[in-house]
Amino acid sequence: MGKNPERKLNRRQARDLDIEIGFLEGVVRRDPEFIEALQVLGDDYTERGRLADSLKVDERLRELRPQDPNVLFNYACSLALSGSLEEATSELERALDLGYRDFRWLQRDPDLADLRKHPSYRRVKAKIKALKGDATAKTAEETENP
Repeated sequence: MGKNPERKLNRRQARDLDIEIGFLEGVVRRDPEFIEALQVLGDDYTERGRLADSLKVDERLRELRPQDPNVLFNYACSLALSGSLEEATSELERALDLGYRDFRWLQRDPDLADLRKHPSYRRVKAKIKALKGDATAKTAEETENP
């Protein structure tokens, strides 16, 4: 995700975003499984501060693409912004299990700021550490046995 719901939009930006949201809502009404439109709509809702709407979109994406680590990551972001920190942690762990590997972004994404302060985030940090260790071990093994 990464769109900052606390960023202040000027009137023109807000109007332009509202027009884009209206357009995307129409697209999604006509094609409720249009993944890319849903993803942009979810991001736009977040940027506009419509967190409940963004969460609904991310829930729909999760139904459509339950094995997509990026979809699960975005769903975790929406959950964190909505205050469901335990559930957000579980979704992040699942995203990592399914292959999400942008560890630097995970540790900087403003949508996850509150989650990173929550005790459950220790599980995510431990999983990242283990995954980084596995990657280092595989790289060393590949270097030794080309």
